[in-house]
Amino acid sequence: MPPVFRFAPSPNGYLHLGHAYSALLNFDRARETGGRLLLRIEDIDATRCRPEFETAIDEDLAWLGIAWETPARRQSEHFADYRAALEKLSALGLVYPAFESRAEIAKLVAAREADGLWLRDPDGAPLYPGDAKSLPADERARLIETGVPYALRLDMAAVCRCVAGLTWSELGEGPGREHGLVAARPEAWGDVILARKETPTSYHLSVVVDDALQGVSEVVRGQDLFHATSVHRLLQVLLDLPAPTYRHHALICDEAGRKLSKSSRSTGLRELRVAGASPVDIRGLVGLG
Repeated sequence: MPPVFRFAPSPNGYLHLGHAYSALLNFDRARETGGRLLLRIEDIDATRCRPEFETAIDEDLAWLGIAWETPARRQSEHFADYRAALEKLSALGLVYPAFESRAEIAKLVAAREADGLWLRDPDGAPLYPGDAKSLPADERARLIETGVPYALRLDMAAVCRCVAGLTWSELGEGPGREHGLVAARPEAWGDVILARKETPTSYHLSVVVDDALQGVSEVVRGQDLFHATSVHRLLQVLLDLPAPTYRHHALICDEAGRKLSKSSRSTGLRELRVAGASPVDIRGLVGLG
């Protein structure tokens, strides 16, 4: 079977040089290995994703000379797949609803930090500080029935009692130059959100389900997602999904050393194209000859 690669942008803004680098790496790897390249549109955030941004993604990738298999998979068309995965985890007793608002969580974190250091995940966000998983079942049911917003969280402590010794195969390089067989540390993320009442999936859940359903065999993506691979490997084991190999690449940063954002016009592909840049120029700007 030929290897399968994917480029998976979110249509919540225009692509920049960082996206071009990742897309070109996937395209080049697919060509070098005789593999397939898929395009996945990660549009679960209905408030920020817009059709014009998806159209722009197609235009920018085509301008770069990147070809992919059609049709592209849109996550918003596959909520049933994510719901089925979530139900499987719920049946295992590994998911619970948490009803605190973001403001309430911020207050809880502030109170705990006043008492001492409160742990944060690898992205720097504080771990979930609430005690929702201790709520009685009838109280949970009552709150859900009355329409209180909630997030469905993974009971990390319960999961880690059942699953240990997780690793993944890293063909690229992590922020600390990790390479080869890497030990996963999902506990560092605490009780991650898998879905919300208004959004029936999260990035962590949908990405592992999509990669499995699409047969992705090598995930090529930025180092900013290196540590999240620990959560993805955990979900793959819990859901009995195959594990791809991973190839994390360095990020394209601005002059101040910061990761590029979609609001950065100086590195936007559309702006560079209008200014006269060619696809060859883009390859040079991201360090690909």
